[in-house]
Amino acid sequence: QVQLVESGGGLVQAGGSLRVSCAASGRTFSSLVMGWFRQAPGNERECVAAISTSGGFTYYADSVKGRFTVSRDNAKNTVYLQMNSLYPEDTAVYYCAADPSVTKVTMQASRKYDYWGQGTQVTDSS
Repeated sequence: QVQLVESGGGLVQAGGSLRVSCAASGRTFSSLVMGWFRQAPGNERECVAAISTSGGFTYYADSVKGRFTVSRDNAKNTVYLQMNSLYPEDTAVYYCAADPSVTKVTMQASRKYDYWGQGTQVTDSS
């Protein structure tokens, strides 16, 4: 089993920045592909970013490219999502997900991840 705990969500003004974190436990972190997903009311859950086990490969949704950066610290068992230039449409609950079997081809597919955090709310306050 893998436990994931997100933190760092909150209110931010349009154009502002926020960093959310996800701490993992229960399995060797460096064996897990990590994904960041978000879900707004009435919308499907979508992948905004994902990162390979070593951090050498990343995926970004087109809507966040150039604004969001995913990174990981395997020594701290933590994955981060730095969000810059936030827009109102970025308002959502952000979830981190983990799985040891996700590949570069499938890392944006939510159904491929077995482990999920509880989510953290990010809200544009403008």
